[in-house]
Amino acid sequence: MSDCLFTELQAQVCDALRVVVPGVPDEVLARVEVTTTRDPAHGDMATNAALLVSKTARRKPADIAQDLSRLLAERPDVARAEAAGPGFVNLTLKPAAFHRVAKDALTSGARFGASRMGAGRRINVEYVSANPTGPMHVGHTRGAVVGDVLANLLEKTGHAVIREYYINDAGAQVAALTWAAYWRYLQAIGTQVDEDAFGALAPTGLQYRGEYLIPIGEALARTHGRALAGENGAPAEPSLWFDTVRAETLAQMMGMIRDDLAALGITHEVFSSEAEVLAGGGVDAAIAALDAKGLLYEGVLEPPKGKTPDDWEPRPQTLFRSTQFGDDTDRALRKSDGSNTYFANDIGYHAQKARSSDALIDVLGADHGGYVSRMRAAVSALTEGKTEFEVVMCQIVRIVKGGEPVRMSKRAGTFVTLRDLIDEVGRDAVRFTMLTRKADAQMEFDLDAVVAQTRDNPVFYVQYAHARCRSVLRAGAELLGQPAVAPEALAQVDLSPLTADAELAVLRRMATFPRVVEGAAQAREPHRIAYFCGELAADFHALWNKGRDETTLRFLQDDDETGTRARLALVEATASVIRCGLVLLGVTPVEEMR
Repeated sequence: MSDCLFTELQAQVCDALRVVVPGVPDEVLARVEVTTTRDPAHGDMATNAALLVSKTARRKPADIAQDLSRLLAERPDVARAEAAGPGFVNLTLKPAAFHRVAKDALTSGARFGASRMGAGRRINVEYVSANPTGPMHVGHTRGAVVGDVLANLLEKTGHAVIREYYINDAGAQVAALTWAAYWRYLQAIGTQVDEDAFGALAPTGLQYRGEYLIPIGEALARTHGRALAGENGAPAEPSLWFDTVRAETLAQMMGMIRDDLAALGITHEVFSSEAEVLAGGGVDAAIAALDAKGLLYEGVLEPPKGKTPDDWEPRPQTLFRSTQFGDDTDRALRKSDGSNTYFANDIGYHAQKARSSDALIDVLGADHGGYVSRMRAAVSALTEGKTEFEVVMCQIVRIVKGGEPVRMSKRAGTFVTLRDLIDEVGRDAVRFTMLTRKADAQMEFDLDAVVAQTRDNPVFYVQYAHARCRSVLRAGAELLGQPAVAPEALAQVDLSPLTADAELAVLRRMATFPRVVEGAAQAREPHRIAYFCGELAADFHALWNKGRDETTLRFLQDDDETGTRARLALVEATASVIRCGLVLLGVTPVEEMR
């Protein structure tokens, strides 16, 4: 696979710069950029090279840009090079440069846009990690899609990726779930138990009352009969049933979560248990490691401003000197009674992940904003800065239908589930729509809009472009024979007939895909791929529509076999690049629309 067109041009700009400014430092050359121009009237691409070296050269950027322009105009791919503004150089490329992009897409297929940027760097991406206390809901869905597509992007750019799910199975919420499952078990064996009366027995009250726990209660009844109940089916002492019910309930809840994720097209490679980290001594080991570094002390934290968090108390606690690593306050690891804070347990888990990774990325809900600086400090302290820690924040999603908020799910009891959403609009619409906004921006998921077959529906618009490409290629096969439209045959076609502005617009967009992939991976912004797919689809639809009015732009022409073959190559290349983008998004590239 050839290098990205932008990379090729960047190398050419640097070569010219070395001639214009002899001895320019390598660190300056590394900052040279070649980017697309905002206005096509200013050419296809622009470079900031002259601005970067003016101080070194002790010359005006505009003068350096003039010299660069003269040299770059002699390059085979450059039709015109012009100095612009305070020191930019605008480049207009010959069509042949973009024709190579189409051939690259045709020969590379699914590998188009891949890069070695990651160089095998090991990155752990932890996403979803919903508490196993209920079905996946809409709030989890966005983070699930963002994390999954980010992992795809990192793999596409040469990173070694671990996809991980952290099971929060050691806290009070799981205890509350266990009591709720036992309540459903008692119902399953025929015991009439008043909800409020039973809730009074549970230390945490009866927090979970959704219907999703009914099958779990029935499964417990099938397995154990009445053995977990007391006399006449009454609630037994927790010591007789709690551990059993807890373990079996968690197993079934995680099975439900795995099934929900699979319906969304998501599979994790690693499932880590908070309870197992604790039982294995991982938390104690991490705290001991921080202590050995002199980073722990006994002290009393000042009360925070605003809402007081659960882990603050005005008594001596074991504190971590997180302010030494950029945090705004030191953090409690152990309370005055010797029990761990939630933060301490999370440190133990992240210490475990860091041992096998060069970087850790957590995809979290926006309510975890205060979590980032403290965990970054802990990871930095434990790994001596060798393992990076990042967080991708996902804002809430508001579901509407008919202009009104969607009501809660009866099965879940309190929220709209992931399964509700998939059943309503389909997996592809859920995945693509979740990426039509940047992750940290709030979004509205309109159930009516995402199933409408209009250009305002982004997933339909992109899939329709791919389906149109496939339709043209089927017609091309009828005209020229199937072997003639195979990608390997089209890769050998002369593309010189492709010179119309609308055709070149598709090729120009296609040329940006490798750069978009790398940029999305570096910025941890998978929505850029959805945007790109929409833009390429728009360019292709525009070309299709122009062909209705201008016969020379029609893809199939009986009296022009050379032009027909070139346009079929363009169509196949477009379909291939759209497929590359949709595969990254986990969305199906459909063959035809009905």
